[in-house]
Amino acid sequence: MAFDYDLFVIGGGSGGVRAARIAAGEHGASVALAEESRMGGTCVIRGCVPKKLMVFASSYRTTIEDARSYGWQVAAGGFDWAAFRVKLDAELDRLEAAYRSGLKTAGVTIHDTRAVVEDAHSVRLATGELVSAKHILIATGGWPALPDAARAAGALSSNEIFQLDALPASVLIVGGGYIACEFACILAGMGVRVTQFYRGAQILRGFDDEARGHIAAHMREMGIDLRLGCDVTGLNPVASGTRISATAGDDAVYDKVIYATGRTPNTAGLGLERLGVGLGPKGAVIVDAWSQTAVPSIYAVGDVTDRINLTPVAIREGHAFADTVFGGRPRQADHDLVPSAVFTQPELGSIGLSEQAARELGPIEVYETNFRPMQTAFAGRPDKVMMKLVVDTQSRKVLGCHIVAPNAGEMIQMAAIAIKMGATKEDFDRTVAVHPTMGEELVTMRKPVRKA
Repeated sequence: MAFDYDLFVIGGGSGGVRAARIAAGEHGASVALAEESRMGGTCVIRGCVPKKLMVFASSYRTTIEDARSYGWQVAAGGFDWAAFRVKLDAELDRLEAAYRSGLKTAGVTIHDTRAVVEDAHSVRLATGELVSAKHILIATGGWPALPDAARAAGALSSNEIFQLDALPASVLIVGGGYIACEFACILAGMGVRVTQFYRGAQILRGFDDEARGHIAAHMREMGIDLRLGCDVTGLNPVASGTRISATAGDDAVYDKVIYATGRTPNTAGLGLERLGVGLGPKGAVIVDAWSQTAVPSIYAVGDVTDRINLTPVAIREGHAFADTVFGGRPRQADHDLVPSAVFTQPELGSIGLSEQAARELGPIEVYETNFRPMQTAFAGRPDKVMMKLVVDTQSRKVLGCHIVAPNAGEMIQMAAIAIKMGATKEDFDRTVAVHPTMGEELVTMRKPVRKA
């Protein structure tokens, strides 16, 4: 049977674009890609990139304050959100154009429209056109989960934060994951009064407990009203914003309410269930280690599979898929020891097992340090850095590394190389420190603070 294309990709995010470019540009496949929104997906348009630029913008207030302690005669004025938005939008336009250019250079046909799966070898575009392909790749990512009551009351999701016409004077953020905590720090840094509700006992579930506590304490120090064990019981729009009722019993009005209570795989209405493609409880596409679904011609990569929802993982999955199916180089994406960063202020960098998870596997030693970093200590700020290594007592391998510090994301990337290679605590000890830096503490922790 002759097909219109060797591969049809549904979704123009990081994973789908990488798969399309490698399949077409490096392996010579005929490829088409459909994207119903903006090219670049969540990461480029409504996630990692604009968020990180907002992190940078929000950090300058304390930088300017610190500068005075170093002798600079400077003063911070108000934050100009409108001016920042203009540059932010221009940067996202530039990146989207770069994504499109890369696809076109590779020879990929782009359809700027929604596509759904018609059968095992064809997709139907919103224009009505039916296109056939030997292989179909689902790369539609995830979408913020927003409760119906919150949506009806005008609450925002993380998607809408980047399109605000003006910064609110006050905001309630509901949620305790990395998105909620990052935006709490961003908005507080920009001068917004931030309250955050999380129904759990501590924010950032899944990360190391001590790191979680360290971040929570610092968020409170920067003025965020963080309320744990607290949830919304009612939302009522009023003239001045939204009146919120909470489990703690106190009502308050906020200019804006933002829900960051999780994301769900974006599979609704794609037509997958009727073809026999398995979906998980939250709608995630079920795939094997090769990213292949129960329908042999249909694959899926990225957040839509709900494996490890990180952009670099989606890119690795898309690349491995293209090499396997079109390049004659079968390989699986490696999901073991994936580093991650939470861009709160300070940042949290993490790789491997938390202390709590490692304890369940066998005897461990914990090496840890807490200290005031030189730069902010000189400026008189109370900030503290935390670094922790979790070590297997028998093999001496470093099972986990957790850093709470400015630029922790940069440091954890370097530590991740050593840990991925199987470095032992003694390998860290043999490494000469770079002085004076924060990172040197990773190789100067000589004695465990506890064993378990």
